[in-house]
This record gives sequence, C-alpha cells and structure tokens, in this order.
Amino acid sequence: MVCVKTTGREAGKRVVVIEFDKKKGLAVIDGPLVKKRKCNAKHLLPTGKKISLSDAKKGDFSELAKKRGL
Repeated sequence: MVCVKTTGREAGKRVVVIEFDKKKGLAVIDGPLVKKRKCNAKHLLPTGKKISLSDAKKGDFSELAKKRGL
C-alpha cells in the first residue's frame, strides 16, 4: 500500500508499507526518499494506491514511481 507520511522529517513524502504489526501499531515503510524503518501507523495517510509486494521488496522505487504515477 502506498501512503503519505504525515509527521516527522519525512512529512509529505510517499512511502510503501511493506509489513504491518497490528499488536504494536507499527508499519515497516520504505520509499525513494525515505530510509527503510518502522513507523507508527497513526503517522501514515493511505492514498488508495497499491503496488505488488515483490516490486516493493526489490527496492527499485524510481521505476515504480514512473510506472504508477506516484
């Protein structure tokens, strides 16, 4: 799922949610302008766009951004 980070130094940047821990409310995010890290799910705003997880794990976000119009 593609989201927009709403707080912190990456606020306003688009990220991809790779994993989600419902118990702790944390999501593992990664993106073209963001390091791979854990983030509080409350700090993410879903965009409604999705990409396949295999593409996200490859880490080639510049190509994905061009293809998907992110």
